Amino acid sequence: MEATGTDEVEKIKSKFMSAWHNMKYSWVLKTKTYFSRNSPVFLLGKCYHFKTNESGELSTDGSNFDKINTEISGNVEEFRKDFISRIWLTYREEFPQIKGSALTTDCGWGCTLRTGQMLLAQGLMLHFLGRAWVWPDALDIDNSDSESWTAHTVKKLTASFEASLTAEREPKILSNHHQGTLKRNCDDNEMRNDVYHRKIISWFGDSPLSAFGLHQLIEYGKKSGKIAGDWYGPAVVAHILRKAVEEARDPELQGVTVYVAQDCTVYSSDVIDRQCSFMDSGKADTKAVIILVPVRLGGERTNMDYLEFVKGILSLEYCVGIIGGKPKQSYYFAGFQDDSLIYMDPHYCQSFVDVSIKDFPLESFHCPSPKKMSFKKMDPSCTIGFYCRTVQDFEKASEEITKMLKSSSKEKYPLFTFVKGHSRDYDFASSPLREENDLFSEDEKKRLKRFSTEEFVLL
Repeated sequence: MEATGTDEVEKIKSKFMSAWHNMKYSWVLKTKTYFSRNSPVFLLGKCYHFKTNESGELSTDGSNFDKINTEISGNVEEFRKDFISRIWLTYREEFPQIKGSALTTDCGWGCTLRTGQMLLAQGLMLHFLGRAWVWPDALDIDNSDSESWTAHTVKKLTASFEASLTAEREPKILSNHHQGTLKRNCDDNEMRNDVYHRKIISWFGDSPLSAFGLHQLIEYGKKSGKIAGDWYGPAVVAHILRKAVEEARDPELQGVTVYVAQDCTVYSSDVIDRQCSFMDSGKADTKAVIILVPVRLGGERTNMDYLEFVKGILSLEYCVGIIGGKPKQSYYFAGFQDDSLIYMDPHYCQSFVDVSIKDFPLESFHCPSPKKMSFKKMDPSCTIGFYCRTVQDFEKASEEITKMLKSSSKEKYPLFTFVKGHSRDYDFASSPLREENDLFSEDEKKRLKRFSTEEFVLL
């Protein structure tokens, strides 16, 4: 009886916190973001100019950009379509209870897991859809002006708050335009892209069965001493994402692997071994790799000397973004203009969407408006991500990034390094291949504990 009473108290507490978080986080979306017409805008390797009459060559400060091949697109609409097409993963509420807790929302604590999900989602989009892909319905999501969008947000917030207090499911307020992409006359390629678009989002659904959903990530986090409700740092999330991809059983995911740099070092032979490992289907084929590099851009504050390097990284088409943010707030950085970073913010509480149903609504998984933040406000601890489809792509990327590291570094040592050989050649106990019955080796557990307590500021 006592246990039942405790459970009821936890449920009431959870509903109260859900209502509070809706009040606290549902306003975050609609703040105006201003872009200069005189400076290029970079978004995950693509460059956009907002000038109506473009003249002369595109020029940017910093020597890093001289050798970067970028596609220059000529209008704001193309940028908006590209940005909105990125997958946006935010706080959710009223999803199935997280195992071992009474939590049905990640509001207030799950932001770094969400930004990690966004980075991984971008890597999977590059793998299955390619960088040129954009969502055909992207511009339909934001045809309203500022006032009508704010009215929509207030309506949603009010309904959400009332539902939280009365223990009812929040009524879904969907845009009328969505009648299903497959109803349009489209060719086989568009149908294929629509299938993969939905499939990628479904892998991040908030249910225990979703391969990269919050429930699964928390289970893997337990192996490093984390539980639901804890703060997660960007380095810990990098290792959790690696394990989630390793353990994924969907046949479509067998062609992708994740490598996490060790102590700011990428060991080339370890990466290639991962890429050349046999697929579960028995075919000797190479895997695409998503490389995650946890780094620190300074001491207590971000060192402005790293700005040009970060801008250079976000100018690469195979960059899948950065898990970073401000202290105690994690953001997914995807681009920049001048000295400001462009990001997607997970601090927006939305209702649970059942991604297992056919033609589930897609709107809430795409952010209608970008946000900007000065680089100097960035927390120094972050994780940088890259995608390489083949071994040749990895070798080319490692050469290009190494040159960028050397040219941008004013310090004695670069931010991170690519080293030939295996980690074991340098007397590291860790190996690229792990025992299946142990999600994290003892060496990894020590490293994760160190990252989450001392060397990395929690976001």
